Amino acid sequence: MLDPVQIQLQPLGKTFTLARGAALADLLFSQGVEFPCGGRGRCRGCRVRVRAGLLPPTPEDERLLSAAELTQGWRLGCRAVAAGDLTLELAQWETAILSDDAPFEFTPQAGWGMAIDLGTTTVVAQLLDLRTGQVRGVKTALNAQARHGADIMSRVQFGLAPEGLRALTRLIREQLGAMVEELVTAAGLPETELASVVVVGNTVMHHLFGGLDPKPLAYYPFEPERDGWLEFGAQELGWRHCPKAKVRFLPCLGGFVGSDILSGILATGMHRSRQLEVLLDLGTNGEIVVGNAEKLLCASTAAGPAFEGARISMGMRAASGAIAEVTVGAGKPRCRVLGGADPRGICGSGLVDAVAAGLELGEVLGSGRLARKHEPWILLPPVQLTQSDVRELQLAKGAIAAGLRVLLERWGAQIADVRKVHLAGAFGNYIRRSSARRIGLLAFEPELVFPAGNTALRGAKIALFQAGDGRCEEIRKRCRQVPLGADAHFQDLYCEAMAFPEAGSR
Repeated sequence: MLDPVQIQLQPLGKTFTLARGAALADLLFSQGVEFPCGGRGRCRGCRVRVRAGLLPPTPEDERLLSAAELTQGWRLGCRAVAAGDLTLELAQWETAILSDDAPFEFTPQAGWGMAIDLGTTTVVAQLLDLRTGQVRGVKTALNAQARHGADIMSRVQFGLAPEGLRALTRLIREQLGAMVEELVTAAGLPETELASVVVVGNTVMHHLFGGLDPKPLAYYPFEPERDGWLEFGAQELGWRHCPKAKVRFLPCLGGFVGSDILSGILATGMHRSRQLEVLLDLGTNGEIVVGNAEKLLCASTAAGPAFEGARISMGMRAASGAIAEVTVGAGKPRCRVLGGADPRGICGSGLVDAVAAGLELGEVLGSGRLARKHEPWILLPPVQLTQSDVRELQLAKGAIAAGLRVLLERWGAQIADVRKVHLAGAFGNYIRRSSARRIGLLAFEPELVFPAGNTALRGAKIALFQAGDGRCEEIRKRCRQVPLGADAHFQDLYCEAMAFPEAGSR
């Protein structure tokens, strides 16, 4: 390499060698930095901080970052170039990606299998011994497609052009193939031992992995032309390390309700329950399932990214320096910061806690207005909550609460009839149930709400043992999607659910 430079990334403590003048985006992405706008220099989501060395601000830096931030060394990672030796602090860096180790029922089979949860942001793969059901290897990574947009619709927009779709399909197939190869090699398996791979994901991931045109998902009524099973031989995907493996992407339930939710139903067993249960996956697209052994209703609602800390003025993922928990003590907010580090932002669970605490302290009014009008509420300097932050949370929780009420009404039930609520995913694992109830997100008694972990991955493992038994198709036939966008009552309930409940009225 001619004229190399050294790039040190903190808090990873890793040093990399790049050619002088090389763009830093690929290196940063490989180490966990996400690019919410697809690396187009349109947002602030990929910020890095210069701790040593020189990195002159670009026009995009000067447009999107304040003078104070520029002085403190903040730059947009997607615009940065390795002009010299640098030490950078990664604002987004996080260590934990949710995997699953919960027990499940299975019938022993011969051979080995792989379960993959293909998320918009993260990918988790587990290698299983089908004779014992034991997990023999785990591999996690950021979704390689995220360099072309962090959210679902950015990914869809990029995939509308033929070359964009080909690029996204190639990226994810190559990434999953590499993960499979690493796990098989690490376990010392012969190439022919891996018999089956099950992949689950949302409808967009289903289309992009399968090379299917995402255009129907970009426009109303957002219904895919094809939402069924995708089946490939491993060699069709270019996975040469497991030539005899059969790769199945489980079918979607319709629209923006993908096979990750079908897997969630499998994992929770709610399709066999005699009592009424709810499955909630709280993300940018909040998915809701209401049902039991009699029938299942599902829906997707555009909750927005507030639960993931995005579109919040000081929002961040659950990483070192994030306020993840806020309680009330001695008339003041008490904040817990992840990693014991200096506070530098707030993640989704901390945001829900903060607003709940603000309601109790009178800092946030039932309408959602801050008590001090246009002044931000200081939680733990320099982290603060602004009026727009509260509004983002109201939009998110209003969409979920209204969607749930519509499904319950279609069912012919009420909140009081629900006997169990499964909260899927990372956010559901960390959210404080009392805070969710205080802000009106979950109007259930806390003892009925259970963090369910990564139900998508667990359901994929269950499906490994069920090839040909028709259980997934049975669930699909029993489950009916309710299009909330076409429901006039949803809009009324949405506006109503935006307000926060009065104290004591929950």
